[in-house]
Parts: sequence; structure tokens; C-alpha cells
Amino acid sequence: MADPLVNAQITDAVTQTNVKVVAEAPAQAIAALYQVASHSAGLSLQNAVHSQQALNQISNAVVSRAVAMIMSIADKP
Repeated sequence: MADPLVNAQITDAVTQTNVKVVAEAPAQAIAALYQVASHSAGLSLQNAVHSQQALNQISNAVVSRAVAMIMSIADKP
């Protein structure tokens, strides 16, 4: 039995607030999941770009060294 000293409007307001919070929880959880997924996808793309840039620098060094070796072979009699 409800306590007669508590106003019914107060208990109704608390109940409605609790229902609102419980009803919004799944949408907020999915939104947080989408944010985390998009952030991790962005990080993986950044890592891919960084790896590609590093490999391009290594490739330039290898090509220049190979050209230098080829040029040195042509100089020898």
C-alpha cells in the first residue's frame, strides 16, 4: 500500500522520469557504439596512410640506392 503522506503527483513524476530514462537507454547505447566504431575505423585509416607513407620513403631510398649501384657498375672497366 502506498504511503498516504507522499503526494501522488510526486510519485507519478518520479515514475515517468524513470520510464523515460529506461526508454532512452538503448538509443544512447547504440549511439555510443556507432561513435566508437567510427572512431576505430578512422584510426585504422590513419594507420594505413601512415604505413603507406613510411613504405614510400623506404621505396625511394631503395630505388636511389639501386640506381647508384647500377651507375657504379657502368663506371668499372
